[in-house]
Amino acid sequence: MLLLDYHNVLIHALLTERFSGSPPVSIDQIASDFDGVTFHLSTPESKTKILISINVKCFRELVQYGAQQVLEREYGPYIVAPEPGYDFSVLIDLENLPAEQEAKDDLIMRLALMKRNAMAAPFERAFDEFAKLSEEASKYSTEAAPQGVKEGGEVMAIHYREEEAIYIKASHDRVTVIFSTVFREETDRIFGKVFLQEFVDARRRALTLQNAPQVLFRNDPPLELAGVPGLKDSTEGQTSYVTFVLFPRHLTPQRRYENISHIQIFRDYFHYHIKASKAYIHTRMRKRTADFLQVLNRARPENEERERKTASGRTFRVQS
Repeated sequence: MLLLDYHNVLIHALLTERFSGSPPVSIDQIASDFDGVTFHLSTPESKTKILISINVKCFRELVQYGAQQVLEREYGPYIVAPEPGYDFSVLIDLENLPAEQEAKDDLIMRLALMKRNAMAAPFERAFDEFAKLSEEASKYSTEAAPQGVKEGGEVMAIHYREEEAIYIKASHDRVTVIFSTVFREETDRIFGKVFLQEFVDARRRALTLQNAPQVLFRNDPPLELAGVPGLKDSTEGQTSYVTFVLFPRHLTPQRRYENISHIQIFRDYFHYHIKASKAYIHTRMRKRTADFLQVLNRARPENEERERKTASGRTFRVQS
């Protein structure tokens, strides 16, 4: 089983080489990431200044939920005006890097996590809303709580892929994260249902997984999305909804960073393993077919004709 990285491996490798003190070189490279995100690494001014730009399909939505503040927190002194055609840019001067190796490694990882940090904004906002609603709800009984506390925060929608989105809603006792995902093929939908059922069963069987988030799977929009515009029904069975319920134990400050990283990569992890399982099954089918053909070839009788003579000297052929 492969665990996908949260950071962009190509950016991490390139910056590690550049930060190691090797001679500066010109760079003009476009790198792709999950969900249609693209990076552009270049040296437009000089070989010692690397410009890193990112383009995210849903960047405007992310800005509404605080992405600019998160990016300023992570890359403050390195931020420059966005490169044309991109949403956010940073400029790294190789002649003005941190002196300590640990600080350099931390900077490299933060730059490689640029997509993760931009996408983290709505999650951080939902976690903060949960903390406020939880504190407010503690002042009331369940029946006496104000309507705003009972209903929770707004549903934040991030349309990060064509026809797919992430919906995040904070309540006083949980944060609900819903992925809408499209299965183009019937076999993908069957595989997805089996995988997600295993999520549910594994949590029920293993005591060590009791602290894992609750996972729900359905083909029609969950009740949390009632009134959200643009939802698609499951008339053709292609759109499905995967719901994660994060409870207070998942929302502590100590676990926030890791949990945001985990849940962000879920959709890519999910569809990757569907494709990997299909490829594995196809490989096994081809091997089994080759084995069957080999058995049939070995079982085929050899038709050999032999000449024999009678006592009178006449010859005739016999088949064995």
